[in-house]
Amino acid sequence: MPESPVPPRPKHRIRRWLIRIVAVALLLFVFYTWLTLTVSYSHGERAGYVQKFSHKGWIFKTWEGELAMVSIPGTTPEKFYFSVRDDSVAAAINASLGGRVALAYNQHIGVPFSWWGETEYFVAGVRVIEPPRP
Repeated sequence: MPESPVPPRPKHRIRRWLIRIVAVALLLFVFYTWLTLTVSYSHGERAGYVQKFSHKGWIFKTWEGELAMVSIPGTTPEKFYFSVRDDSVAAAINASLGGRVALAYNQHIGVPFSWWGETEYFVAGVRVIEPPRP
């Protein structure tokens, strides 16, 4: 008569459940991160003068900038802080420094880590309105 298999001990069952819970939590986190980086909450365009633009970070370098939006000359400018993930867009912004530009952006809310960018506004394109003065 064949012997019946020995049922797993409770320790093994607990370990399997813990591995499953960790795996599901990791998959949910990866899905959430992918969702926040691909689905945009809003998009638009802001115009002004790029005041600051730098490549920052200890390990993961990102392009971070500051756009001064002036509605009426002589008034205090409103600042628009943005991040750039594409090096070709960063090169276009660097080439237009000193001139008036319009930045096309996508807003991504809830991105879990700052290595994709320090702000929730990611610039996707640049249009030069007034070229920089020589």
